[in-house]
Amino acid sequence: MRRLGELEAEIMDRLWSWRRPATVREIVDDINRVRPVAYTTVMTVANILHSKGLLLRGQKEGRAWLYEPVRTREEYSAALMEDALAASEDRHVALAHFVGQMAPAELAALRKALREAGTCGGS
Repeated sequence: MRRLGELEAEIMDRLWSWRRPATVREIVDDINRVRPVAYTTVMTVANILHSKGLLLRGQKEGRAWLYEPVRTREEYSAALMEDALAASEDRHVALAHFVGQMAPAELAALRKALREAGTCGGS
């Protein structure tokens, strides 16, 4: 899985934060509050995100498709982390470096997640 491009990220951010399916028109109108973007450009990128398996194209609202993310933002982030670890020749060393850069609150969250997954004893 690769990182999202700028417009791809803008589209996905809106859909993740809205937590509901939306049309290209809704996305375009929201992006246009910040910067100008053409409807056809957003439609093309939404179609690309759909073909990459990141967006579902559900039912139609009139003539427009409703798009929604296949994964949550957190699931997407986890997949990026998995791919980053897989790119290393030594996954364990890469993971150790990653954990070594975490803030105390993040380490506590990691410990909690490991306990909940049943893979870590103690604190």
